[in-house]
Amino acid sequence: MFYLTVGREGGGGSQEAGGHWQDRPTWRRPPSGSAAPSPGTRWMSGGWPPPCTRPAPSCPCPGTARPGSGRPTAPNDTYPRGLIVTGGNDHNICVFTLDSPAPLYILKGHKNTVCSLSAGKFGTLLSGSWDTTSKVWLNEKCLMTLQGHTAAVWAVKILPEQGFMLTGSADKTIKMWKAGRCEQTFTGHNDCVRGLAILNELEFLSCSNDATVRRWQITGQCLHIYYGHTNYIYCLSVFPNGEDFVTTGEDRSLRIWKRGECTQTIRLPAQSIWSCCVLDNGDIVVGSSDGIIRVFTEAEERTATAEEIQTFENELSSATIDPKTGDLGDININELPGREHLDEPGTREGQTRLIRVGDSVHAYQWSVIDGRWVKIGDVVGSSGGTQKTSGKVLYEGKEFDYVFTIDINEGGPSMKLPYNITDDPWLVAHNFLQKNDLNPMFLDQVANFIIENTKGHTLGSTGSGFSDPFTGSGRYIPGTGLSSGGTSGVDPFTGSGRYVPGSTPSNLAPSAGGDPFTGGNAYVSTDGHVGTLPISNPYFPKKDPVTFDQANITQILGKLKELNGSTPDEQKLSEGDLQMLEKFISIVSTPSALETPTAQQLEILWKAAQWPEDIVFPVLDILRLAMRHPAVNEHFCSGNYSTQFSNYLLNKINLQGKPANQILVLRTVCNCFSSPSYGSKLMMSLREAILSQAIEMKSASNKNVHIALSTLILNYAVNLHAGNDIEGKANCLSIISTAIEALQDYEAVFRLLVALGTIISDDPNALQLAQSLGVDSQIRKYSAVSDPVKVGDCCRFVLKML
Repeated sequence: MFYLTVGREGGGGSQEAGGHWQDRPTWRRPPSGSAAPSPGTRWMSGGWPPPCTRPAPSCPCPGTARPGSGRPTAPNDTYPRGLIVTGGNDHNICVFTLDSPAPLYILKGHKNTVCSLSAGKFGTLLSGSWDTTSKVWLNEKCLMTLQGHTAAVWAVKILPEQGFMLTGSADKTIKMWKAGRCEQTFTGHNDCVRGLAILNELEFLSCSNDATVRRWQITGQCLHIYYGHTNYIYCLSVFPNGEDFVTTGEDRSLRIWKRGECTQTIRLPAQSIWSCCVLDNGDIVVGSSDGIIRVFTEAEERTATAEEIQTFENELSSATIDPKTGDLGDININELPGREHLDEPGTREGQTRLIRVGDSVHAYQWSVIDGRWVKIGDVVGSSGGTQKTSGKVLYEGKEFDYVFTIDINEGGPSMKLPYNITDDPWLVAHNFLQKNDLNPMFLDQVANFIIENTKGHTLGSTGSGFSDPFTGSGRYIPGTGLSSGGTSGVDPFTGSGRYVPGSTPSNLAPSAGGDPFTGGNAYVSTDGHVGTLPISNPYFPKKDPVTFDQANITQILGKLKELNGSTPDEQKLSEGDLQMLEKFISIVSTPSALETPTAQQLEILWKAAQWPEDIVFPVLDILRLAMRHPAVNEHFCSGNYSTQFSNYLLNKINLQGKPANQILVLRTVCNCFSSPSYGSKLMMSLREAILSQAIEMKSASNKNVHIALSTLILNYAVNLHAGNDIEGKANCLSIISTAIEALQDYEAVFRLLVALGTIISDDPNALQLAQSLGVDSQIRKYSAVSDPVKVGDCCRFVLKML
């Protein structure tokens, strides 16, 4: 059984009655194995620190007076005592050391309240916000934004071993992310998801406004549903054994669950128990709406004195209970028994009985360990917490005084306009018009509508003065709900065999001494000598882009002339056009030649590039070769042509396209990188768009598509290596992580390994991010590959860095 410990809130610092810290609204977790709070120690709750009533004059982060969330980070070499991270209503995340009240730095990026945080390995941080997104941070930079939820993200957790990230939302779903991509969506809760907790590498728990806890496998299966709470569950935390857990919620209770059953219910003298945290020594810390942090323990040496326990029971018995919360069921005072009913012992821990005392109703709870009924409060009238009595309405995961339906155009769709009576109606109207892309001329009309329909209404008291840090409003009452709402042959680019687009290259397993990317030119040391594989790493960081250079010009031209006969008349090339295109190919096939293609030749190539999808592949092949020529690269990748060319490439990077076209367009993009001034610059500006479309090619069945895809990723890694674009590197690492799970061909895998090694070389931040994503577990199996030997060698070099 758990009992109140010696101290119910931390000492030290200035505080108001109720335990509100006025110097800084942040809390820290005690050292591992520590006992009850000692003077000067501040406890941090596992989910939500208790809200401060107002910001102190010295508070460094305006808007964090009612903090959205708080988390400690693990100690590291730079900060051996760890860091404190808080999220707030000002949309910011503040990072503190334990030695200063001023933030070490502030993370900006969210567009609404930051309401959940989770710290991972190697300094990574995951945040969730009312803006419906989660963000992954490393030190002072945002690495990626996780988009997919349709309402506020109220819970986030990191599964560090697998590199998975979990997000729970007011849209009633949980999503599991890997390297920035949603891998799984968990559905089952009937209301907003409020909390998450990790049990082990394969399982986790979630709690919800539907008053249930669910146990999940990361594969998506719900293993068990736990019932017991009678109201919203706000937080849960797991014991060190990784099996038992505790929960807190709106029913004034802390509940301990062991072996799948609720074994103890502890009532508190506060309606809303926002947060709970199981410490390393097994003690339980809870934070509630009365602004007090309480610690409960099973250890006899840390149990509070009899006087302190009596004080707690007096507070509990003098508390008032609103019958409309539903915690005690439907109440008819005339049918309730008197005190004599307390002479009968209870049948289970936490059993509740209501007793009529004159015109009053008292609530008692059975304590098995004490063998007696403990008064837990007086039942009184409603404090205005329900939607019916307070007018509060949930919309997109937040509570509002009003949610108006606005009809701008007759017969058109209706729009929802949420409004709180403390808001500026003109600002709300402006934001509403902007959000829905409506004409500003409606500003006066919408603002006056708000004013007219809210006349005489002022902000009502919540009773205690405390707000739900999840939604910014008073406590929740169940029932409000969410209103949201194969061919055989040789690859034509090797210069041998017949022209079969999409066939297998013959040089993917080069002999010793060959370039591991092309199998052609051997590596040459700085002194100009060719050597065997050195002890040092010959694979990465790669400094130059990989291009596709080989081709059989005669066969490409033969196929071009053949298909020209079946081309629509308006796109058909004349004999003169074909001759000029033949001359063009002879020029661009040797990029170092001094001769430059003419404008007319380039126009003819662009005209041919518009051929139908089923016959355009030889033109794409010519374009692929041509992009290596500086003049052609400049022509298509700069000036007026760059936009047309970009759209053309993005249109051709299509999973539904012909395999030959898929191969050739990816190779064309790869060859664009041959010009640092033009092609590389344009491709880097299109990085997110190109990579997001190209990664879909992982589902293609042609291994040459996979090799071209991995080469494209490698070229992006080469360009990112020398810079400090951590967001770009994070994007590339995410793509690598996704691709390496899907691609099986060893040549494609090898190029991804080189890309990974290139990204993390010489950049501690990128290295930490790769570690936090768990890419080591993804690639470890390739360390044993001996044929081709370069795959195993390269993998071991990467693992050595990780």
